[in-house]
Amino acid sequence: MLSLTDVAATKVAEFLVQHKRPNALLRVRVVGGGCSGFQYQLALDDESRAGDQVIEKNGVRMLIDERSLPYLEGTEIDYVEDLMGAGFRFNNPNAVSSCGCGESFQV
Repeated sequence: MLSLTDVAATKVAEFLVQHKRPNALLRVRVVGGGCSGFQYQLALDDESRAGDQVIEKNGVRMLIDERSLPYLEGTEIDYVEDLMGAGFRFNNPNAVSSCGCGESFQV
């Protein structure tokens, strides 16, 4: 199951309010690309599609398509601010390696 930390949920909620889309859902996908083979993609969506799994964590409704679900099993999404910058970080137990910038991963 995919999870979202309290900090990440707060950032998503702030983003939804800021962009005047309080009822939007957070679509979490794994797509081909990046230097390690796969990368994460976050987007807002207004409704689920056939085959989507809807997960609610910390007040945020997330959509995950069937193809992405196996890659995201057990993943925790966090929001981190450090010397490298600020943004969402994926702690994915399925990733065997990731690129140096942390934007893509390999399973």
